[in-house]
Amino acid sequence: MGNITDAEWQALWVSVSVAGTGLLVTMPLALLTGWALARWTFWGKTALDILVHLPLVMPPVALGYLLLLALGPRGPLGSVLDSWFGVSLAFSWSGAVLVAAVSGFPLAVRAIRISAENVEERLMQAARTLGQSPLGAFVTVALPLMLPGIVAGAVLAFARALGEFGATITFAASIPGETRTLPLALHSFLQLPGGEDAALRVLALSVTVAVAALVASEILVRRATRR
Repeated sequence: MGNITDAEWQALWVSVSVAGTGLLVTMPLALLTGWALARWTFWGKTALDILVHLPLVMPPVALGYLLLLALGPRGPLGSVLDSWFGVSLAFSWSGAVLVAAVSGFPLAVRAIRISAENVEERLMQAARTLGQSPLGAFVTVALPLMLPGIVAGAVLAFARALGEFGATITFAASIPGETRTLPLALHSFLQLPGGEDAALRVLALSVTVAVAALVASEILVRRATRR
């Protein structure tokens, strides 16, 4: 297969940076949403649940097109961001990060929600009895108990972002060095005559990153469970 080229390393870097930044955007909101869906009762909870999981069941290309309609240069939100703040998300690295965050969000919420449902209410009440505020009880009692689920959700979201293709190419395009992630690079090489060797190298990089993420997840979950 030969040595890995600069373009292939570039695709790896774009993938990791996009997925990692998307994860940083996703996790705080996923933690809040997962806890709310598990523990709170409020009007519109079912609608929120449906909205959260919609990216999980939509075709990726449809998700990308929906983002393009809303946040593209002529979209209702995209035009406001552009004219008021000079921010353009479509066909940019930031747009690829947004796709990564949106596509991984449902998986993170699901894992966090399950872990939040397993936090016993009597432990929270005991913390409140000892003088903790609701936020203090959450930080000192619930959060440590939820840690394995949070780690699992983060890894699932990161892995989902790494493998995203349809929504990324629709909303962010395939721009070398900016939005061309490993899946997009693999697709591009497969379209080129004689690109099979490059495609195999990109495939090897993709599998290596995926395996590394799974191994790291297993180690982190075990450590969190022991604690």
